[in-house]
Amino acid sequence: MEQEDLSGNEFLLEGRNVVIEAFRSGRAIDRLYILDGCQDGPVMTIRREAKKRGTPIKFVTKERLTQMSGTGKHQGVIAVAAACEYAQVEDILQAARDKGEAPFIFLLDNIEDPHNLGAIIRTANLAGAHGVIIPKNRAAGLTATVARTSAGALNYTPVAKVTNLAKTIEDLKKEGMWFVCADMGGTSMYQLDLRGAIGLVIGNEGDGVGRLVKEKCDMTAAIPMKGDIDSLNASVAAGVLAYEIVRQRIMGARG
Repeated sequence: MEQEDLSGNEFLLEGRNVVIEAFRSGRAIDRLYILDGCQDGPVMTIRREAKKRGTPIKFVTKERLTQMSGTGKHQGVIAVAAACEYAQVEDILQAARDKGEAPFIFLLDNIEDPHNLGAIIRTANLAGAHGVIIPKNRAAGLTATVARTSAGALNYTPVAKVTNLAKTIEDLKKEGMWFVCADMGGTSMYQLDLRGAIGLVIGNEGDGVGRLVKEKCDMTAAIPMKGDIDSLNASVAAGVLAYEIVRQRIMGARG
């Protein structure tokens, strides 16, 4: 994963008591950094709280913690709080019901670049999607960079974080949703029916959509490309596919 510069981040929580209280108050914590080898009582308490909530823990050197720290008083523990509270998947479905629309959801498989994540959330908002779903592990969370890049969209577009994206797709299929996965080897997006309750699955910048997630999708969509390079940036691909879905939803409504 791209290593984001966290120094000066207003969502950085430093020190044992601060981090323990953040967990106990229910604040959304994206990830936790702990001094490697530290196993005293307060640190073990923090680890237990993180485990209960499924928060990823990374054990790092003292030098790395010092580099990240904005106060110099990290006490061997730094947590990165989310820039915004996470929604539940049900909240996203309810947003569609409230608008009387078929659900339109972005699902992001291990998007690691926070700039890409922020840009995709911005696109999701402008395309009228009801929300975005991201995995807990091996992916960017709602960092300060994501908030800035979303240009305010994070305040209006619910983002849910799930443990297992493939299982979430299975559950949403029971709600009548279909899923289309962005894949260079798929069918041209212009030949697919993308109307109705739809989930758009976008993969990460290097490997695309993972095999297990791809197997759960009903369709694979390719974006026609005429240039000399072989792929689009993840956020650009999300935008192109999203607006083909928008076009078809408008045409379907007119029909």
